[in-house]
Amino acid sequence: MGLQAQESNSPYVSLWTRLRDFCHGDLTALLHDRRVVRAKLHRNTQHLVSAEDFRQLRPLLEPVLRRARQGAFGRAISGLDTAELADVGRALMSGHGLTRPQLGRRLTERFPGRDRQALAYAVQSLVAHVHPPPSGTWGDRGATPLVLAEEWIGRPVEERPRLEAAILRYLAAYGPAGVMDVQAWSGLTRLRSVLDGMRPRLRTYEDPAGRELFDVPDASPADPDEPAPVRFLAAFDNLVLSHADRTRVIGDEDRQRVITGSEVRPTFLVDGFVRGIWSLSAGDTLRVLPYRPLTPPEEDETRQEAERLLGFLLGPASDGAAIGNGTVSKGKVVIG
Repeated sequence: MGLQAQESNSPYVSLWTRLRDFCHGDLTALLHDRRVVRAKLHRNTQHLVSAEDFRQLRPLLEPVLRRARQGAFGRAISGLDTAELADVGRALMSGHGLTRPQLGRRLTERFPGRDRQALAYAVQSLVAHVHPPPSGTWGDRGATPLVLAEEWIGRPVEERPRLEAAILRYLAAYGPAGVMDVQAWSGLTRLRSVLDGMRPRLRTYEDPAGRELFDVPDASPADPDEPAPVRFLAAFDNLVLSHADRTRVIGDEDRQRVITGSEVRPTFLVDGFVRGIWSLSAGDTLRVLPYRPLTPPEEDETRQEAERLLGFLLGPASDGAAIGNGTVSKGKVVIG
C-alpha cells in the first residue's frame, strides 16, 4: 500500500520491477489525472498512493506526523495554538499551490518572530496536502508545491478511516507479518489488540523463532524450494523497509551497508534476498555490485535483468514493448 517516493524516479522503477509491460507514461498519467498522489505518509516520508488510499491513510497516520512535528519543531512552535496555525495555513494554501519557503514567509506575517521553516513544516503535518505534478514525475528535480488535498482530489479525507482495511492491504502486500512488522510499516503503535480483533478474518502462522504471523485468508506462503527470479529494487524500496524483522529479505551485515543514515540504496535480489546494490552513472553505465560472489547462472540472470533495467532507465520516451524487451541501444552493464 504505497510506494516510497523520496526520489522522483524510484516509484517508476518499483512498478517496472513488479509489473509486466509497465512504461513511464503509465504512472505519469495517473499523477496528472489525480488518481495517484504524492505526500508524506508512512514514517513521515514521501509516498505515492492512490487518491482513495490517501483519504484513508492521512488521518490514520496523524499520530506519526504529530510525533515527527513535536520531535523536530515542537520547541520552535511552543505556545502557538496549533488549531489556529492549521486554519491560517489552510487559508494560505487554498486555491493555489505554495512551496514550503513561500508558505513559511506568508506564515511569519501572521506569526512574527517565529522560525519560518518550523511554521511551514508544522502546517504540513497539521493540514492534509499533496504535492502535485510535475513534482514526483520521472526526472523532475524542481520545486515541490503544496496544495490542499481536498481541493486536488475533490473530496476531504475520511472522518472515520478504517485501520483494519489498511492492515489487510499491508498483509496482502507483505504478509505473513507480525504485529511489530505492521507497526514498523505504519509507524503506529499498540496494534496488538487491533490484530487480535481481526483474528477471525486472518490466517495465522508461527515463524522459526516462535513469533506469531498474520496473513490474509486467501493467500498461502510461497514454496521455499521454488527459486525466485532476480529483481532490481529502487532506492528506499518498501520491500526492504516494511518489516521490523528485515532478515526475511536482507541480512544484518548487508543492511548496514544498504541503509546508511537517512539513505536506502538501490538493491538487487537473488532468490528473494538482497545480494548487493546497483547505481546508474552519468555515463549511462549500470554498475551492479554484489556483496558476495555470484554463481555463473546467477550472474547470467543478473546481467539479463540489469540490461532490461538499463533499457527502462534510458528509454522514458519509448513504448512499453521497446522498454521491456531487454535491448539496450546505449549504455552498458558492469557487474563487480
